Amino acid sequence: MLGLGILGWIVIGGLAGWIGSKIMGTDAQQGILLNVVVGVVGGLIGGFLLGLFGVDVGSGGWFFSFFTCLLGAVILLFVVKAVTGRRARR
Repeated sequence: MLGLGILGWIVIGGLAGWIGSKIMGTDAQQGILLNVVVGVVGGLIGGFLLGLFGVDVGSGGWFFSFFTCLLGAVILLFVVKAVTGRRARR
């Protein structure tokens, strides 16, 4: 994903964060800026996890980068939802 540039990170991250928030049911709580942040951080998480399994994430292209960001965004939102959900129940 490093070859995409900052604009690519923002566009792909925003789309992945938005779709990830739709999948996880958190879209009503997030704005566009948080969707971009979730998508970009999700890309880092997804790239790290796929790298652990030996997947070459650097040469996958736009679609693979998007799915990497989406995977990481869903994982990030799942963890945040689990942590904040436990605190709210106490």
